[in-house]
Amino acid sequence: MARSQPYAVPMTGGVIKSTNSLELLRTPGVATKLRNFEVSIEGGYRRISGYSVFSSNRPNTDNDVEGVFVYADGMIACVGTNIYFTQDGSTWVQINRDSVSASGDNYSTFTGRSTLTITGQDQCQFALYEGNTDYGEVIIVDKSGNNKPFYFKMTGTGDLNTRTYYAKQLTISGSLTAKFSIIHDKHLVVAGDTTNPNTIYISGTNDVDSFSSTGSSSVTLEDQIVGLKSFRNELFIFCQNSIFKLQNINDLDNIAIIPVTKNVGCVDGNTIQEIGGDLIFLAPDGLRTVAGTARIGDVELGTVSKAIQPLINDIMVSTDSHQFSSVVLRNKSQYRMYYLKSNDTSATARGIIGTLRPNGWEWSETLGIEAPAVTSGFNSAGVQKIYHGDRNGYIYNHDTGNSFNPAGVSTNILSIFQSPDFDYGDLGTLKTLDYVKVFFSAEGEVNPVLRTRYNYGDSDTPQPSDITLAGILPPALFGTATFANFSFGGVEEPFVRQALTGTGYSNFFKISTEDTNSSYTINGLYISYRPSGRL
Repeated sequence: MARSQPYAVPMTGGVIKSTNSLELLRTPGVATKLRNFEVSIEGGYRRISGYSVFSSNRPNTDNDVEGVFVYADGMIACVGTNIYFTQDGSTWVQINRDSVSASGDNYSTFTGRSTLTITGQDQCQFALYEGNTDYGEVIIVDKSGNNKPFYFKMTGTGDLNTRTYYAKQLTISGSLTAKFSIIHDKHLVVAGDTTNPNTIYISGTNDVDSFSSTGSSSVTLEDQIVGLKSFRNELFIFCQNSIFKLQNINDLDNIAIIPVTKNVGCVDGNTIQEIGGDLIFLAPDGLRTVAGTARIGDVELGTVSKAIQPLINDIMVSTDSHQFSSVVLRNKSQYRMYYLKSNDTSATARGIIGTLRPNGWEWSETLGIEAPAVTSGFNSAGVQKIYHGDRNGYIYNHDTGNSFNPAGVSTNILSIFQSPDFDYGDLGTLKTLDYVKVFFSAEGEVNPVLRTRYNYGDSDTPQPSDITLAGILPPALFGTATFANFSFGGVEEPFVRQALTGTGYSNFFKISTEDTNSSYTINGLYISYRPSGRL
């Protein structure tokens, strides 16, 4: 009998969708399926956290949440055709009011003001000018193209009754509307008027609620604008088929529009995020970055999503029917993009997670997070908080807990890792598997299911039954944890040794869970096998 041979596989590389089975034999640490996992910046594949209801009190029953924004130690939510503010979710105050007093209104006066009509609100964008006020001035636009920018400011501390409120619609010029907005170098910049889709409008200097004061201007480009981003002291203007940057915004005589590229455009401005000293966005051919440097004109474009190109191709078939949203998780060096079709539910909603690791981007997928609106902000302790809203009027604490909770109903998280086939260096040699050690980092008790399939899952090859790796616990030291909740005396990175049966020329492993148990990380595999004959 042949001697056992070892084969170690660290989990690295993320999901690969764009190569063939033969090439995958040479990249054993990647995944062919990586659903509801995230690539850890430290290495390994971690089952993602869930989400929980921020408040059982919805701002406006079951109308779509079109935007959420962390503001003034609370949250702004755009729901249906109204805009609301809350401190903790218990009380939602409708803030789309016509507050015309220059000094602002107290709570009673403000809530008695007439309502500002918002028509057909659709995926909102928020721009915050910090200025010298307590919480800054927030400007809200939406992609419907029906509405003027909405301006809101709050001052004072304590509960809602002790604060001062000021709100109004902004007049750009006549009846012009806006879909996109950004604060750039002491100006509010808006774009997306339906009759002037190629023009950006610039507010006065330090005067973000006026487009007629000193420093205001407008610039017309040669392409339709789809998004704006302030980055490295320059304003990047993303268009359908091109990208530009605006310089010298404070020198009206020398304002310059410089092409970044006239060959690549942006699909949707809601996909633009800053991460790793760069900008990432969805282009027609995939997710790209704008690699900017301090040298004027030295800007390069690079595609970063080649590994998941089939997913990108599927998205691009019908971009007009998608709602896109995105967020960056700073502590995880992670970019998340969610894309919803019109008929998607909380169960079928999909997304993509990209982790920027030292050697580049690594990817995974999400299923079950319905997020037409997602945002992040930092609390008073400097901790980043992520929230998202859904089409049923609920807002959620994003990336928390161990279950999905659409409408407050706890739902299992289905997670799947599947390896490529392993040939152990020789596809022509028959192998018998003795055992596998699965290296786990568990955050609580987990019970993953292990599946082994030989010869690419060939139906003519005898295949073993699935095995539940029951009762995997995190390590702990004696005297530091409650009995039965941790593995006393466990090592820092435990593994589970599982005997295997079956024979084949190659095999893959699948590890999955569908429950509300704790998250866990798959760090690697160690396989013992015996070669036994040639093909």
